[in-house]
Amino acid sequence: MPFWELTVPTSADVSEGLTNFLWEQGALGVVEEETPGALPRLRAFFPEATSSTALCRAVNHYLTSLRALGLSVDGGKPVVAPLLDEPWAEAWRQAFVPQRVGRRLLIVPPWERPAADHGLTTIVIEPGRAFGTGTHGSTQGCLLLLEALLDRDPVARALDLGTGTGILAIAAAALGVPEVTALDTDPDAVAAAEANALKNGVRERIRCALADTAGVEAPAFPLILANLLTGSHLTHAPEYRRLLSPGGHLILGGILSDEAESVGWALAEHDFALAERTDVDGWASLLLYLGGGLRPPSDSSPRGCAGRVPAPKARVGARSRAIQGGP
Repeated sequence: MPFWELTVPTSADVSEGLTNFLWEQGALGVVEEETPGALPRLRAFFPEATSSTALCRAVNHYLTSLRALGLSVDGGKPVVAPLLDEPWAEAWRQAFVPQRVGRRLLIVPPWERPAADHGLTTIVIEPGRAFGTGTHGSTQGCLLLLEALLDRDPVARALDLGTGTGILAIAAAALGVPEVTALDTDPDAVAAAEANALKNGVRERIRCALADTAGVEAPAFPLILANLLTGSHLTHAPEYRRLLSPGGHLILGGILSDEAESVGWALAEHDFALAERTDVDGWASLLLYLGGGLRPPSDSSPRGCAGRVPAPKARVGARSRAIQGGP
């Protein structure tokens, strides 16, 4: 038996923190799965030498501490079982299938070889500890808005805040932006973004740096991308205003659909107005422009869509976000 598999229900409130906790416990890889009609769950893989009893006890203790803080934790218990039916690496790779987003983008992991004549812009993303593999609704929403914006309004420079794997920065470069600055405060994310930019042949157009907004002194950007979380957007609103050129566009992701209106109002106080909104899998992404005054998001705003390109061993009806590790 080469591996243990831990499965635990999760929620949007605790998923990121629980994922980090599992890494700290020695996980080789973590996959977040959402299947219609079932609770979201995390699958984490551990080496054989891990004590399954101690692991289960540690996760239960962590969940109890989250409940004590008032966070929403689904009632399911963690389950640890031997992984006997399939190699761990194969189980992990099944979470990543070619992903068609919008009219032109195809997001693929490096082990997939799509047909050369599909006519799409292929973006290769190596799954890693950094967020952003193209499977999550917030990433897809940002990509949809980015593609539509650049189709009608090309820009010369863009700033990607919290770049993760670099997927948004790479997409911007692949769609024609000549100069992209990609920032993250996680060294693993910066390394992942640099490696993925190299894989996609756009490394010379993307500057990756370990920094946050406070470290940006460059001239204002005509486009800012920020696939963060609602709390981060509210905190960074003044920085978005400082870093964006007048009339420039701001694409925000990582917003739960029922939080989009409040985010729009908060940004309106900094002279942003909503231009477009798209919702994918319960996550809203917003396109705003600077200099528009008070104009909150509306549920009648345009919606986006994204679809998968069929691939072997795709999990029908399931959406997964995986974070890589392993042998």
